[in-house]
Amino acid sequence: MNCYVFNLTHSIIKCAIINDMKNINKLTYGRTSVYNLNYHIIWGTKYRNRVLKGDVEVVLKRIMYAVAKQYGFSIDHMEIGKDDYIHLLVSAPPKLSVTNIVRWLKGISARQLFVECPELQQNYRKQSGRHLWSPSYYVESIGTTNQQAVAKYIDDQRTKEVNLDDSTGN
Repeated sequence: MNCYVFNLTHSIIKCAIINDMKNINKLTYGRTSVYNLNYHIIWGTKYRNRVLKGDVEVVLKRIMYAVAKQYGFSIDHMEIGKDDYIHLLVSAPPKLSVTNIVRWLKGISARQLFVECPELQQNYRKQSGRHLWSPSYYVESIGTTNQQAVAKYIDDQRTKEVNLDDSTGN
């Protein structure tokens, strides 16, 4: 492996593996670090209610991108599956924890969706302590070799059919 060190005068060591030139373009350069951190994050609605459609979906996506911009990470791919699961491919700097990213996305989006989409109140009748999202989530770190495969998987969620009647796999 060939490794090059740049900019030692500023105490920043930027090292890249030259074997795969595509990976160099995916690096993000911070003041004191070079990184490529990507996460596949999934969560669903509380009680598996299927409410993320039409205007609610449009508003949700707008809110998610705004949260990402506000807190300094990016959402490279986002899709809402037919089963109302949110699938995200998130890139973030090392100073942000995945726990905080998910907390910001779920908390802010739920609060704003209940305000901007009053039709959600039909499915979530409680006036206080109302929860749009299931409390759990799934996260997986994604390396550069798997990033395109995960991006395609997320993009395909809209068209993927779930056949619950066929439990044999045929």
